[in-house]
Parts: sequence; structure tokens; C-alpha cells
Amino acid sequence: MTQTPEPSSVPTQTTDAPRPRERRQRVQAAETGMAVLKGLGRLGGRASLTLLAAQVDESPAKVHRYLVSLMEEGLVAQDAATQQYYLGLEAMLLGLAALRQADPIRLAEPSLVRLREGLEVTCFIAVMGNKGPTIVRFEEPGLPVTVNVRMGSVLSMLWSATGRVFLALQDDARVRALAEAELARAPADIRALLDASDPIGRLRRQVLAEGCATVRDTNLKGISAVSAPLLDHNGRPCAALTALGATGGFDASADGPIAQAVRREAEAASVLLGYQAPGVGAV
Repeated sequence: MTQTPEPSSVPTQTTDAPRPRERRQRVQAAETGMAVLKGLGRLGGRASLTLLAAQVDESPAKVHRYLVSLMEEGLVAQDAATQQYYLGLEAMLLGLAALRQADPIRLAEPSLVRLREGLEVTCFIAVMGNKGPTIVRFEEPGLPVTVNVRMGSVLSMLWSATGRVFLALQDDARVRALAEAELARAPADIRALLDASDPIGRLRRQVLAEGCATVRDTNLKGISAVSAPLLDHNGRPCAALTALGATGGFDASADGPIAQAVRREAEAASVLLGYQAPGVGAV
């Protein structure tokens, strides 16, 4: 007579799901691997093992183990001549994919909302169009200042803060031609507001020195504005972030709280666009 064996009282161990400790270990390993990869990026994309280990505050032996895994995945490569490690093809492909999604309008929208709510001023994002700086995103506070600018409005190159930002940072013959045409058309009393010997050059140098452009009653009577550039990964201006308000209650000074807030938000959006300030990541 055949007897059916009784089930074992010892529970069988399944391998469907990892144990909590194993899961924690794997997450920690991923975090360390990402720290090594980001550390290499902060060092300009190329570094020795010793320098990279110091950057991520880990031992060279530990960092080397992670570098081997990253090289196997194509995220890191090693220069046979110098023994330095550098970002590999897969890392570059990831970066290119991220850059293709770097839409300045979308990425700067949170900054635009913060400016509107924090300063209670009208603000907008503009890009350089065929005819000049063009407003593409507009935000108004609860009690907006009545101004004759809306989505699609084209702004002056010389007399608007937004235009001056593009004039200063976009080294382009077309941009300069637009500014020179405006200058030629301007009445004598308006041209007198600029430096007579080098009006465009002086404007450019001032914006570059202050990190923003400011105007009072030049583009629209009774309206002042502050504008700062959004810079892409190459350091080129791809958009401008501008705040404006009634001159009587709007501090348009380059070192005032409005200008500081506009610069801060423009810098934050630029980082999201891949921009690194000079010296960041240098070795």
C-alpha cells in the first residue's frame, strides 16, 4: 500500500521577492553608483580614481568596484593612456535625451508662478522671435497692472528690459541689427537716454555686469521692469524671465529685492536647462 508523504513542517523558502535586507543593500548600491557617476560629472566628466574618490568621499578601492560596473554598462570609460575615467557613450545618450526635453517655457513656469505669488507683480517669459523678443507665457497677480502687453506681444530690443537681456547675451548679427534699427528710428530725446558714444555697447556691458536688465518708463510710460536670462547648457540665452509693475511702487534697481528674486529664479531655471556657471565642476 502506497502512502502519501506528509508535507514537511519546514517552510519552503521562496525566491519570488527579495528579503528586506537584500532590497536595502541593492538600493544602497544603486545610490553609491549614482553618486560616483554624478561625482564624475561634477568634475567635468573626466577624473583620476584618486580625485573621484575624494569627490564622493569613499575609498578608492570601493569607487573602483563601482567604476568597473559602470564601465560594463557603457556609462563610464577609461583612457588607456592616462588611466583617467570619463563619461561613456551611454551617459552621453542619456544626457542628450534629457536635453531634448529641456523646454525653457515648461521648466521656467514654476519660477514664473513663484515670482507672481511672492512679489505680487505681473511677470512673463519671452523668447527671441523673428521680429524681436516675444512673450510666450504671461502671469498676472490678483490686482494686475494694466499694461498693453499680452501673449504674443513683441517687445523693443533697446527700451524693454527683456530686449536688453537678449541684446547683451545673444551675440547675433540679427539681434544687433534690430537694435540699431530701433536706435535710428528713435526721437532725439529718447536716444539721449543712452550713452552717445557707444549706446548699444554700454547697454550690453551694464546687463552683463549686473546679471539682469532694468528699465524705468522707457518702453511704457509709468511702467518699470526687471529681466534676467534663462541660459541653456551652452550658456546661450534661450528665454528671458521678466517682472514688471507701476513705476511708483516697483523697485527696478539692479540690487533691489525684485531684481534679486528675478535673477534667483532665472538661475534656478537655467540649472534645469543644463547650465553650469563658469568654474562649476572645474578641476
